[in-house]
This record gives sequence, structure tokens and C-alpha cells, in this order.
Amino acid sequence: MAINKSKILKLALFATGLSGIVAEYIQSTLATYFLGDSIFQWTMILSSMLFAMGVGSRISARFKDQILEKFLWAEFSLSLLTSCAALTTYVAMGYSAYVAVFIYAFALLIGLLIGMEIPLVTRVNEENEELRTNIAGVMENDYYGSLLGGIFFVFVGLPYLGLTYTPFVLGATNLSVALFLLWKTKKSITPNHLKAFYVVIPSLIVLLSFLAINAEQIVLHGEQKRYGDKVIFSEQTRYQKITITQYKEHYWLYLNGSKQLSTFDEWLYHEPLVHPAMQLTKTPKNVLILGAGDGCAIREVVKYPEVEKVTLVDIDPEMTNIGKTNSIFISMNDSAYYHQKVEVINQDAFQYLEEEQQFFDVVILDFPDPKSIDLNRVYTKEFYQLCYNALRPNGVIVTQAVSPYYTAAAYKSIEKTVQAAGFNVLPIHNHVYSFGEWGWVIGSKKLSTEEMKSILTKSPFRNDIEVQWINQESMQLMTSFGKELFIKDSVEVNTVHNPVLYRYYLDGAWAKYL
Repeated sequence: MAINKSKILKLALFATGLSGIVAEYIQSTLATYFLGDSIFQWTMILSSMLFAMGVGSRISARFKDQILEKFLWAEFSLSLLTSCAALTTYVAMGYSAYVAVFIYAFALLIGLLIGMEIPLVTRVNEENEELRTNIAGVMENDYYGSLLGGIFFVFVGLPYLGLTYTPFVLGATNLSVALFLLWKTKKSITPNHLKAFYVVIPSLIVLLSFLAINAEQIVLHGEQKRYGDKVIFSEQTRYQKITITQYKEHYWLYLNGSKQLSTFDEWLYHEPLVHPAMQLTKTPKNVLILGAGDGCAIREVVKYPEVEKVTLVDIDPEMTNIGKTNSIFISMNDSAYYHQKVEVINQDAFQYLEEEQQFFDVVILDFPDPKSIDLNRVYTKEFYQLCYNALRPNGVIVTQAVSPYYTAAAYKSIEKTVQAAGFNVLPIHNHVYSFGEWGWVIGSKKLSTEEMKSILTKSPFRNDIEVQWINQESMQLMTSFGKELFIKDSVEVNTVHNPVLYRYYLDGAWAKYL
């Protein structure tokens, strides 16, 4: 019987090890989505939870009797907290500006309870095994569970269940552990605790079942309050949270809560992104688009009859699937994904450029703003050098470069970084109603800055290309900035080893405005 009890305890710890590590990953992911700066948030959440685990371990030392009962209470509490953490955060974001308080409070409370598990189980099991095998067996099963938890989170939880339902798997795990252990050891439980458990268990099952059934509606309610406009689509992918909202006849796309485009004025962004670079290239036969899963950049590129192939690389297959199949995006991008010249590759852009052997005439970079260390990577000198190597001798690159006024330092850093990669650069800008004044940086391997500006402002815009706004007159406005508002020499080149850009962005007035 003693051996059976020991095995049951270790099996329980294996399950709680799985649940505990996934709980840490969920809180870190929530912090990244809602607070930004993934490296900082993952570091602080994991550090905070580990600290809380230490405190929980210390608190457990104060428990002198009824150790098994206290372990069961910890598991019941964890089943509730892990299930409710994400839902509470989603609701809080619609009502409070201090969502970080909720995220970190749950992280600390969950960490506190996780920290109690190993010491309590070790003490319960001390009557069954000697110290050396007891501690080794307890730690071993907890660590094995952590590995399985990591695999579950990466390959099943986040991509398929998302942050809406994965927490309920954790809650069910902790609850199941407690129920199984209670069933096997109920003769050892004091009568008063048994009575309390028989009240708590059905209440927890009813509450968690209710929350799980209504989880999508609860999340939608929180998002509705956050965005204001009607949320008509919301999906958590392995890489990001995709949200589409509607106001009257227009739609907005958000990635991780940040606005990406609006059907109201997206051409004021996509036409400057594509056409100046295309018109600087005499024979844009092979065009590479990195990012831009919405499909609008493809729409503009395939207007050029001389283009023979368009390769779009976007890391998120769900985003490209939306661009290809969602009726809103099909209408907006004019079914660009179905054009016979288009090839779609779902891969990390950095990895793609490192491995790709073919050469391109134009490379178009349309990534989300560099507001985190991971997004900073595709705005680095190293990344632009890969683009340089992938271009033919007359090749041209263009990248979205945030706002030249709201985030002047970030804009200048991108310009300086593209130039440091070997390109001659031409900064351009345009006013987009949904975003304010926005900027891009064009780089050429052959043409000088003066030559690029002369071609764009003096050569007639091609009349065989149908556009909504851009023309030769607009080119003169887009290439003119007036007097310098920011000292270019005071900003640094953005590199993988010196990631300054995302800090410039976060320090800008635009980030505060958002």
C-alpha cells in the first residue's frame, strides 16, 4: 500500500509539473500580447513566478500537520486560478488601464501555490521512502512533467486551444490530480476537511464548466470593450492575436492589439510602399514581399505586366489564410492571392533569406512596427544585408519605417541602418488618416539618392498602372520633408547585437499616442 501511495504522489507531481510550467508560459504570453516587449515580459514573468515559488516553498515549511490536506487545497486553488487568469485579463483589458497588475498578480499567486507543491508532496511521501530516493523521485517526476508541458504548450495548447481554452486544461489537470489523490487517500483525510472538500469540489466543477462553456463570449466581451468598434473576428495563432473590427462599412485589422490597416484608407499606405520602388526598377520581373499577409502589397505588385513572379513570405499561415479566404480581405486585396504569378511561403523571413538561392529585382518589407526585441530583428543591419545579397545589381528595397514625426529617432535609425547595409537611401513619407504621418525608406544598390529622387519626381507616373491616389505630383510631396527635425548623427545603427530600434520606438510620442 505504501508503494502504491508513493507512486500516486509522484504521478500527481508529474501532472502538476506539466500544469505548472504551462501556467508560467501562459502568463508570459499574456504579458507579451498585452504589454509588449516579449523579452522583458517573459524574463520578468518567469522571474516573478520563480520568486513566488520560493516564497511558497518557505510558507510550506510553516505547515506542521495535515500536510496532505494542504496539498489538496493548493491543487483546488490552482485549478481555479489557472483557469481564470487569462479570462480575467481579457475582461480587465476592457475596463482598466492597469492590466499589468492583473497579469503579475496572477503570476505571483500561481507561482506561490506551485512553490508549495514539491515540499508538501516530499513531506507526505517521507513515510514511504528514504530521503535520497524520495527527493530524487519527486524532483524527477516534476521535471519530466515540465518537459511534456512545454511540448504541449508549443505544439497543442497555443496553436490549437489558444489562451482561451489552454488554461482550462491546466485547471482540469490540477482538479483531476486533487480528485484522484482524494479518492485514493480519503481514509487519511480528517472528517472536517472531507466535508469541506465535498462542498468545494462540486462548486469548482460547476464554476469551471460554466466559464469554459462561455469562455469565447467572455473574451469577446473584453475585446469589445477594448477596441470600441464591433469585433467580428478574433483568433489566437501560434504567433499572434489576430483581430478584425468593424465600424459602419469599414474594417480594421489588429495584430496583438496594434492597428495594422483599415479598409478606409489602406491605399494611402500600400501605394507608397509599393509603387516608388517598382518605378525605380526598369525590369521588376521577380519581386519578394516579406510580411504583408493581408495581400494588399501583392495587389499593387501584380498590376505591373512585366512582373513574372511574386513570392510572399509570412511566418503565420493563419494570416495568409485570412488574406486568401476571408471575404473582407478578398475584396480589399482584389483576390491577389489567387493570381497565377503569386507563390506563398510560410516561414520566418530571416531564415528564408539565409536559405534562399534565387535573386530578386525588388524586395518589399511590410512588417509590424518594431515595438519588441523579436520584431526588432527584421529591422537590423544583418537582415538588410541579407536583402542586399538577395537583390540583383539594379535591385531596390523598400521597408515600412514607422512615423518620421511621432517616432523620429526610430525612423532615422531605420534609414541609417538600411544605409549601413550598403544601400543608397531615399526616405519618403505620406499622411495616412488611420495612422497619421507615416514613413518608408527606399534603398537602391545602384542609384544614388539624388537619382532616385529625380526619377520619382520628374518622370511621369505610368498611366498603365491603375491606382487610387499616387501620381507624379504626390511623389514630390512624399520625397520632401522640410527642415530636419531630428539630428541623424545622434541615433545608432540597429543591429542584432545592439538592438536600439525598439527602444527608440517605445520612447517615441507615437507609441504613447497608441
